Amino acid sequence: MSEARRNFLEGVRAEVPLLIGVFPFGMIYGALALNAGLSNAASQLMSSILFAGSSQFVTTQLVHDNAPALVIILTIAVVNLRHMLYSASLAPHLKDLSLQWKALLSYLLTDEAYAPSIINYEKEGISTYKHWFLFGAGFALWFNWQVSTAVGIFLGTAIPETWHLDFALPLTFIAMVVPVLKNRPMIASALSAGLMALLAYHLPFKLGLILAALTGIIAGTILEKKQ
Repeated sequence: MSEARRNFLEGVRAEVPLLIGVFPFGMIYGALALNAGLSNAASQLMSSILFAGSSQFVTTQLVHDNAPALVIILTIAVVNLRHMLYSASLAPHLKDLSLQWKALLSYLLTDEAYAPSIINYEKEGISTYKHWFLFGAGFALWFNWQVSTAVGIFLGTAIPETWHLDFALPLTFIAMVVPVLKNRPMIASALSAGLMALLAYHLPFKLGLILAALTGIIAGTILEKKQ
C-alpha cells in the first residue's frame, strides 16, 4: 500500500465515528431546506457548493424570512470565520503543498475534518503525504453530508419532530473537543468559549460564535504565557 493511500484510509477511519452524529444533522438540513421554500436541486447543491452545516441552517432560515441576498452572504461569512483559525492551525503542516491541493483541502475543511487531522499531525509530525489524511477525513465527511442531505430531501416532512435528531450534533462536537483538552490552557479555552457562547447566544448573525472563539483564544493564550 502506498504512503498516500495509507494516510487517506487512516483519515477516513478517524472520521467514521463522527459521521454517526453528522448523518442525522444532514437529514434535518434537507428537510428544513424544503420547508424554507428551496427546491430539491437547490437544497442539494447548497450541500455540494457551500458544504458548511451551520451556515446552511442559517441560510435556510434567512431564505424563509425573505432576507436580502447581501445579508445572507455576510451572515455566512461571519459564521464561517472560525475556519480562518483552523487554517492557521494547519498551515505549518500544509504550507509546502501546491495551490491546487490547498484549494481542495480548504473546500473540504470543516469542524469534523479538522479535529482528527490536527490531532494526527501533532502526534505524527510533518511528512510528505500527511495531507492525504485530511483529504480522507474531509472526503468521508463530504460524501456522508451529500447522502444525508439527499435522504432528508427525500423524506421531507415525513421526519417526525418527536425524533429530536438534532441532539446528535452536540454529542459529535463533544467527541471532537474532549481528546484535545490535554492541559490547563486548553481546558480554560474550552470552558471560557462555551460560557461566552451561552451568554452571547441571542446576538444577531451568529456573532456569539465569533465572540466565543475570541474569548477562548484570549483565555488560552494568557494561561499559556503564564505557564
